[in-house]
Amino acid sequence: MNVLYYISLALLLVACDKEQDGTQLPYDYSQVEEQDLSELLQQAEWKGQELAEGVQWKHVQFPDIFDSRQYINLFEVDLSKAHEFQIPYVKSGFLNTSEAGAQQEALLAWNGSYFNTTEGGSTVFFKSEGTVINQTVNGFNTYRENGGFAIDQAGKPLILQKPASGWEAATAPTVLAGGPLLIMGGEELDQLDVAFNSNRHPRTAVGITADEKLIVAVVDGRSAQSQGLTIPQLSALMKALGCQQAVNLDGGGSSTAWTQLEGIVNFPSDNGKFDHEGERGVATVITLK
Repeated sequence: MNVLYYISLALLLVACDKEQDGTQLPYDYSQVEEQDLSELLQQAEWKGQELAEGVQWKHVQFPDIFDSRQYINLFEVDLSKAHEFQIPYVKSGFLNTSEAGAQQEALLAWNGSYFNTTEGGSTVFFKSEGTVINQTVNGFNTYRENGGFAIDQAGKPLILQKPASGWEAATAPTVLAGGPLLIMGGEELDQLDVAFNSNRHPRTAVGITADEKLIVAVVDGRSAQSQGLTIPQLSALMKALGCQQAVNLDGGGSSTAWTQLEGIVNFPSDNGKFDHEGERGVATVITLK
């Protein structure tokens, strides 16, 4: 009698196990949703400080974002507050972002747009306070100067799309061309399938949100500590940060973020090391007082 009881109990347990197995397997891991990028950014353990009223600097190293490790510095500027934007430059030779920031007694500074790496000077359209300093050089990739950072008559920063008739038609007194243009009207733009866009590099981008905040993102790269982003990834980052307009500036070894209190705060890659010493001289720098 006891033997029959235990046999029946064993068969019942096996049947229960099979039913439970049926509810758990097979499991389709391809259906697992990736964490929302905006949520990931909000939950990150950002460090940094308020540099002045309405001016925030923060940074974090993500162990896994865009399927890679990334070190990101952000500047966030409330444009409803009184700030002074400037673009110091050199016509030839090179200007360090840190040097320009210090000379301007700025709160923060970041690298500008493309330049001649041999002789210096901008290789894209640049107008400073109404005077055209440079035209885009012949043969320059059009997708890398289809957007721009501008400062209007009131001193307010703008993100521009290149006018159909050319940059001369831009009415703002200060205009610095760059690109690719990432976002306009809240929509991410399609990008060309070229190596500049599809390879991971250090990147610098600037954008403006719907609630009138300027966002500057400097993403380090070319290191195991931070691998850099593609242009579509950079666009997705700026979109997740709330930008309604955004443009890519010069990147690679040029990508530099500087603050008055801390000096260079990112890890410029020009010396091949993950430290703060690899700054590259550029032609244009954007500063904020």
